[in-house]
Amino acid sequence: MTRKVISTPEAPEYPTYSQAVKVGNTIYVAGTIGVDVKTGKLAGHTIQEQTRQALLNCQAILRAGDADLSDVVMVHTLLLRPEDADGVVEVFDEFFPDVRPPRCVSKLGVDRPGILVSLAMVAVTD
Repeated sequence: MTRKVISTPEAPEYPTYSQAVKVGNTIYVAGTIGVDVKTGKLAGHTIQEQTRQALLNCQAILRAGDADLSDVVMVHTLLLRPEDADGVVEVFDEFFPDVRPPRCVSKLGVDRPGILVSLAMVAVTD
């Protein structure tokens, strides 16, 4: 099965890894943070602002792979502070109002100033 790297300027790009890779009908989205690509800065200082922007970034990456959030089958949430989990759920409810994909939550292992959340996801298209 061939692998296709997915890339879009509508989401933060990283020099050391791909935004996503598509294998068959499955898309693996890398850990994505809440950076607004228009400004190059974090979307805000709250968990809700950063989660919302991270989801918008993931949405753009999925769109570049001919998918959308309704195709997501798993989300891995990495949090700097476990107590921010409720704020993440609040924003997820906006983006996944009908079918909530399974999620797991881990502590963010890399300490980068200001980053509160990183989202990785898997999507499967028909």
